Order: sequence, then structure tokens, then C-alpha cells
Amino acid sequence: MIPAHMVPPVRVPTQPGAPFRVPPQFDGLRTLAYNLWWMWHPRAALLFSRLEPNTWSRYRNPVALLQTAINWKSLVEDPVFIAEYHGVMEAFERYLANGADHWFNRRHAGQLAGPIAYFCAEYGFHESLGIYSGGLGVLAGDHMKSASDMALPLVGVGLLYRKGYFRQAIDADGHQEHEYPDFDLGRLPFLRVLDPMGDPLSVPVELPGRVISAAVWLLQVGRVPVLLLDTDHSGNGDADRPITHILYVRGREMRLHQELVLGVGGVRALRSLGLAPSVWHLNEGHSAFSLVERVREHVASGMLLEDAWATVRRCSVFTIHTPVSAGNERFDANLVRRIAGPFCEGDGTTAAGHVPLDEVLHLGLGVEGDAGQFDLTAFSLRLSNGANAVSKLHAETANNTWEPILGTRAILGVTNGVHTPTWVGRATRELFERHLDADLDDLDGQTDAGHFWERVGRIPDGDLWEAHQYQKLELAVFARQRLRSQLARHGESPTTLLELDDALDPTILTIGFARRFATYKRALLLFSDMERLRRLVWSADRPVQFVFAGKAHPADRPGQQVIQAIFERSRSAELRGRVFVLEDYSMRVAKLLVRGVDVWLNNPRRPMEASGTSGMKGAANGVVNLSVLDGWWDEGWTGDNGWAIGGRVTNPDEGAQDWADALDLYRILEDEVVPRYYERTAAGLPREWLALMKRSMATTIWRFSTTRMLHEYAEQLYLPAAGVDVAVLAARRRQLVTEAG
Repeated sequence: MIPAHMVPPVRVPTQPGAPFRVPPQFDGLRTLAYNLWWMWHPRAALLFSRLEPNTWSRYRNPVALLQTAINWKSLVEDPVFIAEYHGVMEAFERYLANGADHWFNRRHAGQLAGPIAYFCAEYGFHESLGIYSGGLGVLAGDHMKSASDMALPLVGVGLLYRKGYFRQAIDADGHQEHEYPDFDLGRLPFLRVLDPMGDPLSVPVELPGRVISAAVWLLQVGRVPVLLLDTDHSGNGDADRPITHILYVRGREMRLHQELVLGVGGVRALRSLGLAPSVWHLNEGHSAFSLVERVREHVASGMLLEDAWATVRRCSVFTIHTPVSAGNERFDANLVRRIAGPFCEGDGTTAAGHVPLDEVLHLGLGVEGDAGQFDLTAFSLRLSNGANAVSKLHAETANNTWEPILGTRAILGVTNGVHTPTWVGRATRELFERHLDADLDDLDGQTDAGHFWERVGRIPDGDLWEAHQYQKLELAVFARQRLRSQLARHGESPTTLLELDDALDPTILTIGFARRFATYKRALLLFSDMERLRRLVWSADRPVQFVFAGKAHPADRPGQQVIQAIFERSRSAELRGRVFVLEDYSMRVAKLLVRGVDVWLNNPRRPMEASGTSGMKGAANGVVNLSVLDGWWDEGWTGDNGWAIGGRVTNPDEGAQDWADALDLYRILEDEVVPRYYERTAAGLPREWLALMKRSMATTIWRFSTTRMLHEYAEQLYLPAAGVDVAVLAARRRQLVTEAG
């Protein structure tokens, strides 16, 4: 039972979790295990790891951990553990109890009549919850965490993928292999949602000739509930149960089924719980059918169709993540007629409310004017009060792309950010706390406390270098284990496996490249001149090493060929021992990389990168960015916090542009990055490099945080969509300040 003072802004009733055998004096671990708060509070994660370190290292998930045999007797008698338990639980209770103190309530308390409903096809919270693919999901997870930190009244909606996104293996020839796990929900922090009568909640979704049901589950993310819909239960036929099995399933018809469940089922889940959102936020177009369902509701209540479209439009906001029209979600119009027709127009099995499918398809006409395609981005843009791109450069590209649909409106540029407490390493966090009195768990409050990120210059060079070297060693230890496992599976000799004891030497300049292996990201650019690269990495006194990681979608053959090409080069005589490829990229691997490399490399083809966030995560740890001026780096680069590859003018000849960027990349590495890294003081410290690290932190920690991002979402998108005149509120605040002064 949650105490009254800890009830979150949006409360969702659930069944109890797994029946753990926990001593009464540690009963708070039950609640903590089912709240993802522990995922971004290292002290809480460390507490769980102390219960049984070996089991924790295998599961990294307290629900599974608490179902195993734990030596409670020794812990009950351990005063250190008891004190730490009480310290963590007190911090957890304080966190849930003090929402009124945070930015949104201080500035906008009472301005929203209901919560913000946030729809997304994937969420990346932690490596133990495989319901994410990459950047979109991780951004959504960071969005939820920061909304919780800010006490923003928000509820997330998504799908529960029983098999998640694929686990990646790379075979001895460099081919990507795909494996789909089968998650045991009873060993994960999912709770079954209850309806107002106390029964497990399921919602109907109409499909051709039948009505399926979607069970509703909950992930509690601090103060924020995230509802996840699941078709894999006995109430559905065998052919419908797999609808929510796999994230970004290849089959277009199955994908359309998923998006109907997400959009239609998501709205109905909120309604069944008595939630009346003030604002509806669609993060990408996958949930576009939520707009149709809301129109259908209004029509069923007697509203004219034209008024229903306008009513839905007034309180909807939309975030676009893809720069070019061709990269957005679209379906064959005939497929939409066949699959979505029963829901929109009814076939005798549907709920009341008729929405003409021809009108839906017309609103989904893309910029190319192809009536045979239903474009979910075009549809969502036409039905949004406000829309945003995810960087300023992306906003320019998106406005040019979608101008025929936008008319006089403009897509705003709200640049992405990262949830700093999730991505900053423990050693770096301790530096901030010790030298700057910084509380990363209250980044929102730090805006009123002297802006600690502007004081990073006060951190002693020796302490910063020591913390960074520790995080490099953490990466090296993990990478050696992962590489040994990979190569042993390939049948490599014990001699080769023994060589890995020295892999990723922390004393060597280490450059990381990790992301989805789409071809426009040009992961092979580094290998344009193999002889020049060989001389660079094998320099006798100033060597360089590179570590690559990332997945390509199972349907993306060219992306998989890129992985194969890099793997082959990493095992070649020229580069073996200086270029490494880590398989099965995940949030855990990402955390180690963005904390443990020296330089973060990103060289997409401008302007194809909408934003990117991995470089932000690295910068918050003092990692220095070396990137093309695309996405976030186009506005993040200040000239003294990293390096820019090429310029802002691009050559329409892609081959010529690629070669020019490759030459500039080699020049920067040889003439600027390597000399600056290896220049040392008498004490052995790279003083100029450390100054660069501090500048990297100072210019990104706040500016590219999800806290700053949510401030902008709230005042530029959410409140206007709720009918609040933010300009009037700001003028009133200025007046009050003047009167008080």
C-alpha cells in the first residue's frame, strides 16, 4: 500500500507484484522493485546488488533477484546494510512526496485540467527491459524519467513486446544474426492494471471480422505511469496473440495491426481508467490512429465530424524524428482500407461512431500526392495544434519537406536532450557532488542553485583524469569479456583469446562509434584510406584505438553489410588489436561507451541526422565530440568544445562529399585530436585535453538535457495545446517580480 503522501500525480491501480519472501524490516524493497526509480539512482541499484551480487550481475533486475534464494539472515544482522536500506528508502519517499517543489508546479500549477498522454511505439528505460530498439525509445524513456523528476502530470502509452527487439550476435564472417528472447513477465517489473471494478483491464480493438482485446500492463517510472498493451493472452485467437510480440516487425500488415492496437487501444485504456488528458502527444506517427479513435468518440457523442476533427486537433501535439519524407511511416492505402475499415466505419461489430475512411486517407496524403499511400506523419501533422522537430537544423529540413502540408504553420525546433542521471557515470557523478555540490537527481532545481555545470572548471585536473580513467577501465573490463565470448564462439584459439587481456588499453586514445547502422550514418567513412588509418592506430608513441557497436534492422541488408565490412577490417592484419566490434548493442553497452571513451565520433551525411543523443551523453561525462555539423551538434558545437568535420555546405555529389569528409576526419585526428590528447605535463596530465573535457561538460549538461527539453515542451507545446496563454502567464510573472522588487 502506497502512503498517501507518496501517491503520484497520475495514479493507476494494479494487481500486486510477485510474492517475494522479504523480511518485514525490508518490506519497502517490494515497492522499490516495481518502481523504475532505482534505474537512475545508483545508490538504490547498489543496494539491490548487495543482496546477492552474482545473481544481480546476471539479471540486473530486482524483481528477478528477489525471487531467488537470498541470505536474509546475514543482512538482517548487518548494521551497514540496514543503514543503507533506510537511507535509500528515505530518499525514495522524499522523491515521491515533494512534487510541489519542482519547476512545473512552481510555474504552472493548476494550468492543466488533466494529464499529458504521451504515445510512443518503444521505450528504453534499462537494458533489462527489451522493449526498445534505439534512439527513439531511449529518448522516450528519458522523457518519462525527466517528467517524473519534474513532477509533470504525464502518462505514457506503448506496447508490451513479449519478444522485444532482437538480440544481436555477429558470426565469424561478420554476419549479423538475430535472436528474439521470450520475456517472462513475472520476473520483470510489469504490473497488471485493474479496471474500476478491480478486475484485470483489457480493451477491445476492432479488426476485420473480429474484435481482439489488449491487456493493459503498467511500468511505474518514478511518479509517471506507463501503460503497455499486450495481445498475447488467452482472450485472443492464436493468430492474433503475436501482434505485440516483436518491436518493428518486418511485415507491413502486422505492423499496421500493431499501430491500431497502440493508437486505438491506448485511448481506450486511458478512458477505462477514467483519465481525461488535457494534451495528447504523439512521439512519431506510429500512434496516429489514436487521433481517429478520439474523433470517433466525439462523433459517437453526437458531434459533427468537422467539429470532431477540429476538437481533436486543438489538444494534440506531434514530434517528428525523421528528416526526409521517405523515411516516415506509411502504408498502402488498400491495406489500410482492409485492416482499419471495420474500426473506422463499422461492420456491425464495432463501437458507435462513424469516421469515413476516405476522409482519413485524404488527411494522410503525403507531400508526393500519392493517393495509394497513407502517410502517418502527414496525417499527424494535419491534426496537430503544434509540431516539433528534434533539433534546430532538423526543423529547417522538416519545414522545407512538409511545407505543402503545413501552409502558414511551422514545425518548431525543440532539440532533444538526455536524462543526465541515467547517463553520467558514477565516478563523474561523485566528482560533481564532491567539488560542485551538484545534485544530478534534481537537475530541475539546479537552475536556481548557481548552475553547477558552469563551474566544472573548479574540478581539479587530477581528480577529473582519475575519474575518467576509472570509467575507461570499466569499459575495457566489460569489452574484454564480451570480445572473449564473441571470439570463443567463433572458434578462435586460446592464444587469440589471451591477447584480449590487453584489449582496449585505457592508456591509449580511445574513440567510440555506436549507433544504428543505417547507411547514411557512414560508419565506413573512417576506413576510406586504410594505409593512413593503419599508420594512425599503430603509431609507436601516440596510438589510437576504435570501438564500434550497433545493430542494423533485420530487413536492412545494406546496414548489415556495413557491420560485416567493419568486422572484417577489425580482424585484418592492418587493424587487428586497434579496432574492435562489440556485438549486441544495448543500453548497458551504450552507458559504458559514452562514459569510457575519450572521443565520440559521428559522421552522418548532413542533414540526414535529425538529432542524435549519444554524443550528448558522452559530453556530460567529459567525452569530446568529433562530428559532422548535423543534428544536435550543428547547434552544440561552440568551436572550443570539440571538433566539426567538414562544414555546413554540402556537395550534391555524395561520393565527393564523402571523400572530402574523410580527408577532414583524418586531418583532425592527426593534427588536432591525437597531439592534444598525448601532450602531458610533468605530472603526466593532459592539461589541454582536460580543459576540453570540462568545456564539453559545461556546454551540454543543461543545454542538452531532457529537463531543459521538457521546459520547452511544456511552454511551447503542452500548455498552448491545453488552451493556456503562456505569454500572458509570463507577463504576469514579470509583473509580480517587479512589484516584489
